[in-house]
Amino acid sequence: MTRRTEVLSDPKAMRALAHPARLMILNRLSVEGSATATEVAEIAGITPSAASYHLRMLAKYGFVEDAPPRGDGRERVWKAVDKSLSVGVRPDDSPEVKDAKFVVMEAFRREANEEAERALSSVDRESDEWRDATRFNRVRLRVDAAELLRLNHEIEKLIEPYIAQYRSKEAAPEGARIAEAQINLFPVAKRVVPGLPTEDHDVSALALGDRPVEE
Repeated sequence: MTRRTEVLSDPKAMRALAHPARLMILNRLSVEGSATATEVAEIAGITPSAASYHLRMLAKYGFVEDAPPRGDGRERVWKAVDKSLSVGVRPDDSPEVKDAKFVVMEAFRREANEEAERALSSVDRESDEWRDATRFNRVRLRVDAAELLRLNHEIEKLIEPYIAQYRSKEAAPEGARIAEAQINLFPVAKRVVPGLPTEDHDVSALALGDRPVEE
């Protein structure tokens, strides 16, 4: 299996993609296949006419394209372009490109956080089987830049056979459903140390009579 990967660099395309409704529409097309504006409108919580506009904008920048027509061909059918998207900040990026990259990366992270929060809030309603398979992990690594890059490539190879956009329902085992892997590899940025407080709030509270209740 070989996937085409587009490294985003056009500021206008990135800012166009960063719209929340467009991200939802693109995700819908990538996971569930072709659809009309009316079909994606409900997912994004917008009107069909607004969905048509967003689809045209996504098509303008090469994220979606026309799909084979259905039935009498009256409704325009869209599909996601067969490629994965990648974005990363480079040292030689112009300020305009760098700003646009931050905008789209923040949009990606916001959507990913919302997805994880929904999963966490509904985990109690999942079956034992799916609860056992669900993981929210955070691990600190000790690596150099080359090792981190290699690890990223290895993870991509590991999950590639399972990507919903390229694995059909027929190819997946019975009981398969859409799941999400959120993978972030980055060097830990130095945290600003707040320093010691000017006073001990716990001691001050006790001095004012706000004593803890003894059990």
